[in-house]
Parts: sequence; structure tokens; C-alpha cells
Amino acid sequence: MTVPTDRKFTSSHEWLKVDGDIATLGITHFAVNELTDITFVELKPAGETVAPGDPVGEIESVKATSDVYAPVTGEIIEVNEALENDPSLLNKDPYGDGWLIKIKVSDTTGDLMDASAYNAAYGE
Repeated sequence: MTVPTDRKFTSSHEWLKVDGDIATLGITHFAVNELTDITFVELKPAGETVAPGDPVGEIESVKATSDVYAPVTGEIIEVNEALENDPSLLNKDPYGDGWLIKIKVSDTTGDLMDASAYNAAYGE
């Protein structure tokens, strides 16, 4: 799968797409492949404040359970509720319908890579 060039990436395999002061967060195709079949997603609710490195949720698969971390500071303003009924959206479309949360960003300081750096590091 091609890494979208309109996002930033973390070394823990989250992606972030920023539009103004709203950032959409998800996990990369690399992370999905490592987890295999995703069976459950639990995310922090809207209204929670997060900072870089804070866990924002947990993803369970038949293979493992993994935390998802915030790469920026801000307030969670929306959670992808479709994942509650269909966690396999992450397997099917991690860069689209499988997004996790939206954050109203107050600080974008963080260790983020562009698509080419992420692809070079993880060969997605």
C-alpha cells in the first residue's frame, strides 16, 4: 500500500492528517499488517485532553493488543464510532474509513516524519 503523502507519521506507526487546527489520527498499513485481523477498538472519548505520548486507545487483534498514542497536544473532539461495530475497517482502509480520532490541536510539537522518511524507515 502506498503511504499517503498528505500526512505525518510516528515511529510507533500512527498517522496524522492536519487540516487547520484539526488533526485526524489513525494507524498505518504497517501497523495493521503487524496486528493482522483487528477484533476490537477502544478509544478515549471526546472531551479528553492529550499530549504527545499519551495513550488515546487500544487496538486488539487475534495476534496482539496495542496502544495508540497521541502525537500532538490537544482535545479529542470526535471518535470514529463506526469502529465500535466494525473494527475491521482498520484492516480494510487504515488511511480512510479506518481513522480513529480527531483532535483539536493546540501544539504540533512532536517527533513526526513525512511520508518519504516513514517509507524509508519501515518500507511500507
